[in-house]
Order: sequence, then structure tokens, then C-alpha cells
Amino acid sequence: MAKPNYSFEKRQKEIAKKKKKEEKRLKKLEQSTEEVQAEQPPINEST
Repeated sequence: MAKPNYSFEKRQKEIAKKKKKEEKRLKKLEQSTEEVQAEQPPINEST
């Protein structure tokens, strides 16, 4: 029977963690930009 490759499993876990963390960071960034846009009043350029 082949022995398990723990270093491969560990690396895959690390990659999954990084991916999840990056997605979370992007989601937070997106939410913060939406909040800033919502706070700013619309600019009327008509004179």
C-alpha cells in the first residue's frame, strides 16, 4: 500500500486557505467601495 503524501495535502490546504482569504478580502473591498459611493450625494453637472 502506498504511503500518504502529507506534504501534498498540507500544500493543498494552504492553497485553499489563501484562496478563501483572498476572496474574503475582495468581498470586503467591494463592500467598502459600495458604502463610500452610497454616502456621496450624486453629482449634478447640469447648469
